[in-house]
Amino acid sequence: MKTKISENIKFYRKQLKLTQGELAERLCGKKSLISNYENGYSTPDIFTLCKLADIFDITLDELVEWSND
Repeated sequence: MKTKISENIKFYRKQLKLTQGELAERLCGKKSLISNYENGYSTPDIFTLCKLADIFDITLDELVEWSND
């Protein structure tokens, strides 16, 4: 199983027309944090995932989206 979190963060960020820096500000973090999430170098913790889902106005399940690949 793998998750599509990195792809989804990038997709939903672009849907809201936010830059990585703008999204990082909303999370009280740095632009590099968002870059690392989107490139799969790191994965957000559960609290950050909940904040992201809230920002994107989606469910946590939509953000995480598991696949059996």
